[in-house]
Amino acid sequence: GGMRAILAAVQAHVIAYLLFTPDTERTHLDRLCRVGRWEQGQALATALAETLWAAGGGGRAVVCLGTAPVTRTAREGYRASSFTETIRLFEFSEKAAAQGFISDHIDCFKGEGSHGVILFLYSLLFSRTLER
Repeated sequence: GGMRAILAAVQAHVIAYLLFTPDTERTHLDRLCRVGRWEQGQALATALAETLWAAGGGGRAVVCLGTAPVTRTAREGYRASSFTETIRLFEFSEKAAAQGFISDHIDCFKGEGSHGVILFLYSLLFSRTLER
């Protein structure tokens, strides 16, 4: 439950990418044991993009990133979280563009204290749309 379900789904995509992406120099299992940091980032970016693309019905993906804190007064009946107010949405109509964008901003999802899982959850919700 909770965040573990999201992490498990992403991990499954990462492992599939690392196992089944063609690499003629090594066997798939050997490759899995010798993955460098750059390739780890690419695997994560691919996994996130594929999941968001699927959530968007194969026609769109929305990526949420945090920006600099904004000072705003909360409206009545609304409690500011100081995190949600910093989220910016980036919408893509091509899977490759979404994957490239995520790859360029991968540290936003994997860095210490980056709120990467929450950003990914918001991205899933906006990619799928609240109506669906």
